[in-house]
Amino acid sequence: MRKFFLIITTIIFTFTLNSVFAAEIEVKMLNKDADGNKMIFEPMLIIAEKGDTVTFLPTEKGHMAASIKGMLPKGIKKFKGKINKPVSIVVSEDGLYGVKCTPHLANGMVALIAVGDVNSDGFLDGVKLPKKSKARMEEMLAQLAAQ
Repeated sequence: MRKFFLIITTIIFTFTLNSVFAAEIEVKMLNKDADGNKMIFEPMLIIAEKGDTVTFLPTEKGHMAASIKGMLPKGIKKFKGKINKPVSIVVSEDGLYGVKCTPHLANGMVALIAVGDVNSDGFLDGVKLPKKSKARMEEMLAQLAAQ
């Protein structure tokens, strides 16, 4: 019985530690940022650690956040928020997570979550993105490579 109690206590302690060290990251969905960039997530490039929660906030109306097909780490299920509603995801695997605002994808409204040590080689291979969205993804990948 004592051994069972010790195991349960250890498990609870481990989960408590993980939740204490996990960060809450907020990302705004904007029509225009302070620099005049239109249809944008702020920040566009999100650096996170495993276990962090990333919440996309519809700061201005008409936006939503969803995963981009083919741009998630293996084993991660796609996600899709609703327009004008916040959506949160817990990043549970290392890798790159591509995020879009579906109504504004053609306008380049994309974001990238980088978790842990990532290799961005070939990340955009085989993924169909509109010209503006692809350019923003390439910009974020370049920023990530420069870090």
